[in-house]
Amino acid sequence: MTMDALVVEENKAKLVKVLDVDEAQLAHSKYIGGDCFTLADLHHLPNTQILMESRAINQYIAHTYVDKGNQLICQYPKKMAILSVWMEVEAHQFDPVASKLSWELAIKPLFGMTIDASAVEENKVKLAKVLDVYEAQLAQSKYLGGECFTLANMHHLPNTQILMGTQAKKLFDSRPHVSAWCADILARPAWLKVMAM
Repeated sequence: MTMDALVVEENKAKLVKVLDVDEAQLAHSKYIGGDCFTLADLHHLPNTQILMESRAINQYIAHTYVDKGNQLICQYPKKMAILSVWMEVEAHQFDPVASKLSWELAIKPLFGMTIDASAVEENKVKLAKVLDVYEAQLAQSKYLGGECFTLANMHHLPNTQILMGTQAKKLFDSRPHVSAWCADILARPAWLKVMAM
C-alpha cells in the first residue's frame, strides 16, 4: 500500500462523517455553506464585499491583474460578452453534470461508497449533449469563446481533470475537437503546477 492509500484508509471513517454532514446540508441547500448566493440574501450579510464563489474570485483576479501574464478576460466589449456566454454555459450546463459525475465516479469510489449507476447514466447523457455543443464550437475556434485561453476554459479544468480518470473520459475522447481542447488545457504549465501540489 502506498503512503497516500494508508492515509486515506486511516482517515476513512472521519472522511465519511464529513461527507455525511455535507450530504445532509446539501439535502436542504444546493450549497454546503447554505443559500447565500442570491441577491436577496446578500443584503443580510454584514460585509457584501466578501468574495465567496470561485468564479467570482477568478474574475476579480483576472480584472485586477489584467496587465500581467496571460489575458484571461477580453478588453473588447463584444469579445467579453462572448466570453461571458461561455462562462455561463460552463457554470450552468457543464458544471452541474460534470460535478455529479465526478462525485459518483471519482469521489465515492475513493471512500468506498456505492456508485448510483442510474445517476451516472443520466448525467452521462446530459454531459454528452453539452459536449456536442462544445464540439461544434471548438470546430470553429481553438478555445471556447475564441482563439485565446480565458476564464471560460480555465473554469473547466478541475472537473475535466477528474473525469479524465473515469469512464466519462470516453465522452470527451469521442469528439475530436473536444479531445484536442482537453489535451491543450490540461497540459497548460500553470495547471500542471497545480496538479503537482
